Formats: sequence, C-alpha cells, structure tokens
Amino acid sequence: MLIRVALAVRDRDMQKHLAQDLSGLDVRVELFGQAPLAWQKILRSGCDVIVIAESIIPPPTETGIMILNQLPESPTTVIIHGNDSSEQHAALAAAGADVVLYAGVSKRSLSEAIETTLESRRQFIQKRQSYRRGFTEPKISDFASESQAMQIFMDEVLQVIPSDSPMLLLGETGVGKEHLAKAIHAQSPRSIGPFISVNTAAMPEQLLESELFGHEQGAFTGAIRYRRGAFELAHGGTIFLDEIGEMPLYMQTKLLQVLQNYEVRPIGGENTTWVDVRVIAATSRDLEAETAQNGFRQDLYFRLSVLTLKIPPLRYRKEDIPAMVRRFLALYRHKLSREVDGISAQAVIALTNHDWPGNVRELMNVMERAVLLCKTNELGIVDLPSTFGSDGSVTRSIFPLEDFGQTEWLNKPLREVQKDVLDQVERRYLELALKKTGGRVGQAARIAGIHPRGLYNKMKRLDLRKEGFKTQQP
Repeated sequence: MLIRVALAVRDRDMQKHLAQDLSGLDVRVELFGQAPLAWQKILRSGCDVIVIAESIIPPPTETGIMILNQLPESPTTVIIHGNDSSEQHAALAAAGADVVLYAGVSKRSLSEAIETTLESRRQFIQKRQSYRRGFTEPKISDFASESQAMQIFMDEVLQVIPSDSPMLLLGETGVGKEHLAKAIHAQSPRSIGPFISVNTAAMPEQLLESELFGHEQGAFTGAIRYRRGAFELAHGGTIFLDEIGEMPLYMQTKLLQVLQNYEVRPIGGENTTWVDVRVIAATSRDLEAETAQNGFRQDLYFRLSVLTLKIPPLRYRKEDIPAMVRRFLALYRHKLSREVDGISAQAVIALTNHDWPGNVRELMNVMERAVLLCKTNELGIVDLPSTFGSDGSVTRSIFPLEDFGQTEWLNKPLREVQKDVLDQVERRYLELALKKTGGRVGQAARIAGIHPRGLYNKMKRLDLRKEGFKTQQP
C-alpha cells in the first residue's frame, strides 16, 4: 500500500526539502505546515506517518501526542523539536512520540532519519498483513486435481501467475474464485504486497465509489476525515473485484478510467494518485452475453479479459471429491475440536455421487455440518443432510427437466440453452423465496445468501415484482 505522510513544519525551506526527499512511488506526502487550522486537518488526514514540528501541536504538547496515538490509523509520530534538549526529547518520547528529531541538524540527516522511520512503518504494515492472513493462506497446491480438465486449467494458471495483466476469473457460484485469486497473489511476485478484496454486489451503490477510490474530508455528509479506497490500499499488491458483473454501469465507466492509466481520484479530491496494482475480477455471469445486451460495458470487458480463466464446476471433476472430503474432514476436525478420525466408504460414495450445484462451498458446508453433528469417531451416511439417502444415493429435489422444453434445445447453441435453464432455475428459486417471505426482499435475500441489491437486479431481469407476493403471508 502507499505510505501517506503528513508533513507539518513552519520552515518553508525545510518543508520543501523534506517533501522532495521523501516523495516517491510508494510514498505520498501531504503538506500542512502553512495551512490554516493545520492541526485539525492533520487529525483527519488518515496518514500513516505524521512529521510535525513541536510548535504546531497545541499545548500541552504531551496531550497532543496522546491524541495522535489514539487515531484509528495509529500513525507513527515524528516530532521535530527546536531545542537540542535530551530532557525535553525524553519527555516527548515518554508521552508517546515514536521519533524525536532536532531541527538544527542538517536537512540530509533529517531526511535519512525520517526515511528510516518510513521503512519501519512499511515493515510493520507487512507484518500486520501477514498476521491477518494466518496459517491457512490459500496455495496453488489447494487446486491439485486428478481431473484432466482441472489439470489443463491449472497449467494455464501457472503460466499467467507472474504476469501483471488484468485477469478475469469465470465460474459458477462456490467454485473458489476468490480462493484461487488469493493463491495466485500468494505465489506471484506481488506476494509481499497486500491482497484487497471488494465484493461489488454486496456494497450499496452510494458507497461503492468511496470503497474503491476513497474520499476526501467533507466530500459528502458524514465524511469527517480522509478515507483510503481499495485501490490505494492494494498498492504494490493485488485488488480482487468479486461479482464484477453486478457493478452499476456508471461505476463501470469510472473503473475503466482507472484501468486505463492506474490513477485514482478520491471523491471530492482534485489530484490523482498513481497506484501499482494487479486487478483480478471474478463473476459467475456470462459477461459476453451481458455486453451484447448492454448490461456490461464492452470496453471494460475487453480490458478485464486480457487473461480469462474459467474454473470447472465440481460436478465435472468428481474424481477429486474423495480427496477434498478427507481434507475438509481434517480441517473441521481441528477447527471444531471434534474427535472424528475418519469417514465411511458409504458416505464418501454418497458425497461423490452428488451433483453439487453449490460446488466447493456447498461441499465445505456439508462437511462442517457433518463433523459438528457426528456422534462417533467415524463420519457416516447418517451424519449427512437428508438429501443424501441412507443407501448412499442422492435424493433429487430439483424439478424435472421436462419443464425446460427440451424439444427446442437443438435449435439453440449450448450457451443459450445453459442460460435459459439457469434463468428458469433462478426464477423458480426466487419465486419460492419471495412466496415464503410474503414479498419481503430483505428476508428473501438472506435466504438466498445474496445482497438485497443483487436480488433486486435479478428480479428486474426475470420480471419478478414483489407486489405479486405481498398478499401471501410468510
């Protein structure tokens, strides 16, 4: 990420010299020394490092330093003091100042000392990010497969990992698009940088622009301080834009502008900031079809799809299911502290025979539930959901294929047939959810596991109106 430095000193020559020395591709310096109400603006700047003259801090100085340390960003504080007094410097350090420098030393010495502080701050951020990732960081080896289709897919993945080109990950819901994006980042030259994920469907439209690009203080009601956007946070690393197909058209235009030159302008800002990021986008929708229907910008699609990878659904690589079952069993056995040592062959057969419309995510949910409810040291067929028959077969709950008008299939290409079937499945599911909730979109969205805005978009596309369900009580 970019290191933001607030520089507030009264000496104009010193301020100019420090600004020139400290500014770089990974450092953005903001000047406050000569600005009116500099102190209040610094407190709302959202900077990582604050270099401030002791004379600018309102008295008592110790209280001002405590205020700086209590900011949400916990900035590193560098105090430039006009007196070369070890006692006064010690008092400032005791109050919480990270570094205290004497203004009388050479400007070069000041710059070098501050640059050392910036490097320490950068290492602190990297360690914090590594800690947040934990010990279960996704790896490319997580996608090891016995399936030929999956092996071919992973060969393509390995070829594009070192690239910085934008990437578009396609695949059904639950196949592991975000997990793969994290694994690609972890094995790429950008692995020491941050991985920032934004679900564009889960974010309200009015907040999405601020989430991606940030905003300046006072940009809108409630913007009481500067806020970094996801692109700035991802500087030096990777930004993952999930459900990109749900992004509103006006935001697609703004995103395209950023992808042209990788310059970001926060809401209410006058200046742009250059960011060094790799963009990985993902969607379960057919963007090519969306562009034909003007639901997605064609120029943005071309920009994002420089590298396009489609993850095969789990039902097309069933030979991988037994190994995945045992891996998830070990994972949830440890996570849930359950003494479940193995799984019966009958349960493995039942799990392998299932079609898994929810893909890997559904398999993980089934395994977590089974481990949690298992009463013996071996997971058996009785521990699986009721859709898995006691004889190892799977109970089919989907409505018959005859409902889809198969006689017309051969008059269309396979892609159109798949879209028609998916639309009908979505329509039937949403009708059931809206009927159950009496037309309450928020409750129906929770049942479906999607954001209300995403549900509204689907209802609009499928011509479903909530008014038609309000007469039916949940």
